[in-house]
Formats: sequence, C-alpha cells, structure tokens
Amino acid sequence: MSGAGTVLGREGEDELLRAALDAGAHVVLEGPPGTGKSTLLRAVAGGRDVPFFLVEGNAELTPARLVGHFDPAQVLAKGYVPDIFVDGPLVDALRTGGLLYVEEINRVPEETLNVLITVMSEGELAVPRLGVIKAEPGFRLVAAMNPFDAVGTARISAAVYDRTCRIAMDYQSAATEASIVALRERDDAVDPEWRDQVVELVRRTRAHADIRVGSSVRGAIDLVGIAARLGVSRGVPATDWHVGLDAALVSLSGRVRLLESCTRTAEQVVRELYEGVFGREPAAADDKTGDAPPGEA
Repeated sequence: MSGAGTVLGREGEDELLRAALDAGAHVVLEGPPGTGKSTLLRAVAGGRDVPFFLVEGNAELTPARLVGHFDPAQVLAKGYVPDIFVDGPLVDALRTGGLLYVEEINRVPEETLNVLITVMSEGELAVPRLGVIKAEPGFRLVAAMNPFDAVGTARISAAVYDRTCRIAMDYQSAATEASIVALRERDDAVDPEWRDQVVELVRRTRAHADIRVGSSVRGAIDLVGIAARLGVSRGVPATDWHVGLDAALVSLSGRVRLLESCTRTAEQVVRELYEGVFGREPAAADDKTGDAPPGEA
C-alpha cells in the first residue's frame, strides 16, 4: 500500500497527520479496517526518524503491560531500584520521544485508557516506586479505531477526544484500490479488467442491503491471490468463472458482517454479488440457451 514514504490515495491525510504531529498534537485515526491507518502512520514515522512503538488494543492491555513492571526476581535481590524496571511501550516512547501507536483504542480497558489520558494531559507519567517520567520532545500518541465495530468495544470518552485531533479515513477510490491490489500481486500481473471487476465486487459488499460491514481492500488482495493459485492447480486461467467464485467465497464470506435480520448465509450473499459483477454461472446460461426455441438461441 505504500512506497517511497507515501501511501496510495492518502496524500491529504498524510499532510494532515504530519501537520498535527509537528504542532504537538496527539491524534486519533478513525475509519473502517483496511483503509491504511497503520500504513499511513508507519510512513509518517519513517519520515520523522523517531522510534515507533506499536500497541494492540484489547481487553488484556492492562496498565502494567502498557507502562512496564519491576522484575519480580530482581526485586527480591535488590528491592525496587530503577535499573530493574522493565519498560513497557508507553515508557519506552516517553523516554525516547517516540511515537506510540495504539490500535483499536476503543477496545482498551478504562483503567488503561485513563493512564493514556493522564499522559496526554500532563506530558509525564508517575510510576509507583519508580518516580515521574517526563516525555522527551517528540513524544506523540496516535490511536486508531474502527467506529463501525461494536463487538468487544467501548464508547470512547469525551476526555480522549478532548485531548486528540481526529482524522477520519474512509475507503479509497476504486482506481486507488485497484492499484493497491496490483502492487500486492505475487505472480505475473493478472488481467487488469478482471482485477477491476474484483475490486468492484469488494466495493459492492459495502453497500449491500443485507451487509452491515463490508470487506476492505484486503478481500480483493486475497481474492486475486487465491484465484491465481487455484487457476494453476486446476489448469485454467485465474479469470475462470468458477475459480473466481470459489476464491470470492473464501476471501469474502468471513469478512462481511450481515445484518441480524438477514435470513441468508454470507456465502449466499457473496454469490449474489459475484453474479452481479461477473454474470451467471456459464453452465447455467448454456442450459437456458439450449432450451430456447430454434432461431432464438
């Protein structure tokens, strides 16, 4: 998705993020999965030449895992002395003036979130038995969240938004997503027209009436890759209708989230979308043609 320090289709967000960080702000990147949030921040961090610390937000991210801890074995021998403290990612970022990136911040427990709020407010962290750690110049916190994911998440408090700047990131254009898929192809380039149809299929998952959350561009990347391998194993082109359908079912059925009111399976919905882009199954179409009256086939 990126190259030479840039991210395809994210020039505007890149500029905004760099300006916000240069101004001393902490930032929340908000958008669906697969929109390049992590890729964008890594590109920006590389351009700033500062340490980069990644934290995965989940229910197991306790304050101790974020901040660090005293080595229990060393405590017995030496007591609570600074040199036996094992720095966590937050303390590492504070000491080095680095970028701390917290993925899925809306999955972080409230007590851990309160630690981050304090650091953003005060620019320092008080650690029991260790003392106060002040943020070195350059320290910034960037968090990411998917506003459409309601499972296992919590509503982000106003205290977080009050201490951060927010950059909204929606899906990129169809042309940009096609370029991203092309960059990720592992084999010889596939037919560009077929690739564009794959991207169109994935984009339609985001607007289907029965789908609550559609697939990101990762679905298109996997679909193209799986179709290429299936084509080789079956001795047919990757663009074969049945190869494409099987690849679509594998790549997309687990990525889409159906509405609770939907009575169909994800596989049925994906097949409907696939036929809408690539047409009906060739064998079925041939049978229908064979039943037509003479002269109308």
